[in-house]
Amino acid sequence: MDKKAFETMLAIGENVAIEFKRCGSGIESDVYETVCSFLNRFGGDIFMGVTDDGNVCGVSPMAASDMVKNFISVISNTNAFSPTTFLIPELIAYEGKTVIHVHVPPSAEVHSYKKTIYDRVEDADVKVTATSQIAQLYIRKQNIYTEKKVYPYVVQDDLRLDMLPRIRQMAVNHAGGKHPWEGMSDEELFKSAGLYGMDLATGERGFNLAAILLLGKDDVILNACPAYETDALVRKVNVDRYDDREVIRTNLIESFDGLMEFGRKHLPDKFFLENENRVSIRNILVREMVGNTLMHREFTSSYAAKFVIQRERMYVENANRAAGGGLITPENLEPNPKNPIIASFFRNIGRADRLGSGVRNLFKYSRYYSGKAPEFQEGDVFRIVVPLDDAYSYDYGVGKDFREDMIIHDVSWEKIWNTPQDTPQDTPQDTPQDTPQDKIVAFCMTPRKRAEIAEYCGYKDVKHFTQNYLRPLIEEGRIVMTIPDKPNSKNQRYLSAGKK
Repeated sequence: MDKKAFETMLAIGENVAIEFKRCGSGIESDVYETVCSFLNRFGGDIFMGVTDDGNVCGVSPMAASDMVKNFISVISNTNAFSPTTFLIPELIAYEGKTVIHVHVPPSAEVHSYKKTIYDRVEDADVKVTATSQIAQLYIRKQNIYTEKKVYPYVVQDDLRLDMLPRIRQMAVNHAGGKHPWEGMSDEELFKSAGLYGMDLATGERGFNLAAILLLGKDDVILNACPAYETDALVRKVNVDRYDDREVIRTNLIESFDGLMEFGRKHLPDKFFLENENRVSIRNILVREMVGNTLMHREFTSSYAAKFVIQRERMYVENANRAAGGGLITPENLEPNPKNPIIASFFRNIGRADRLGSGVRNLFKYSRYYSGKAPEFQEGDVFRIVVPLDDAYSYDYGVGKDFREDMIIHDVSWEKIWNTPQDTPQDTPQDTPQDTPQDKIVAFCMTPRKRAEIAEYCGYKDVKHFTQNYLRPLIEEGRIVMTIPDKPNSKNQRYLSAGKK
């Protein structure tokens, strides 16, 4: 902080976002109460070595270094702060005296200090004890998007302007040949993307945190978010440490590239056909996981995001402004953008799809990659877990003729799915195996929709599938309709005969 800004705050005096503490030779407990209240309200600035009336008395220069160390130790101590936070005090030399300045950003989480929640009311730190007040605090937090915080002193030279031609081209390619960003000036693009504007709460204009994270130079990003990084690890052999590691601390766009490359390096790209086209399931899974952890994390938290590849699973995890808790499934999914500006930017350049599609893609393609479903865990730490099985192979798009050959030759789907191959093989088996019809019957042990069964069998043409597979099974009495008197009902399900 420069001298002019410091003197301006001294002149303003204590208020909802400025606090003075004398702190002659040590840090008292009320400093941490203020940290807690600022985190829970709108953020603010604490100056240690200043009296309540704005007189600069300074702290002991000999003690300043230890005071800073003690401060960092306390705010990162789980017995003191829950959740912990990460702040970097700054030493200010002013008229021969030493002042410790701490800027506290607003947090998307509700914090407590020594098991007590504090809120900022005018220039005082107030204990929050009533249930209704605590509930209101959580409600208020849900409306804070820290990506919108404006940094009025950030200028274009702090951004990677060399990336803009590539970004425009990515947007054009994703849009199929034309995108508004293509003809915009840099300034117009920043405003169109929501990266530059006015903070309605403070009146400040400038680039926001989203702009810094998406386009900032590395030193600018780490200045705004000192704890920002993504730790990519492989733990297949040395599970206590790692087999390979990359710590990525660059802008979100190049972080995406680096994490995708890390996934390609350490995960098999299994053969897979969808609609007779080769599709990389590995790339789809990694794209959804990496995109999620980059777009939807809470960047003000000191919790380091991770991308970990193990022998039987891979997972990403990151700090989260939780809207709830527990497991997320396609059935209970309620899309909740944690950083809508960043998410919109990713969608414009083709790094993400519409909100909620990532969960559905992961549930769909994880089954083709490992035969198992992924797991989404919502909480203060958000986690996506995708099972791995290098021996598993699911050849999805073998085509109509090949499927008919399988029936003629009595070839098991299990044999095909679990045999890695570059092209479909119709090798007859010496030992009788389950037919596709047997697989359908087994799949319908619980009631299934017609389209759901067709997808399970690899057919996009539901009508063709019904005529050639489902209807014969109904006629044979192996599959029954749950609503037999209304065969075309939208609630119709198909069930294995004898099951209820």
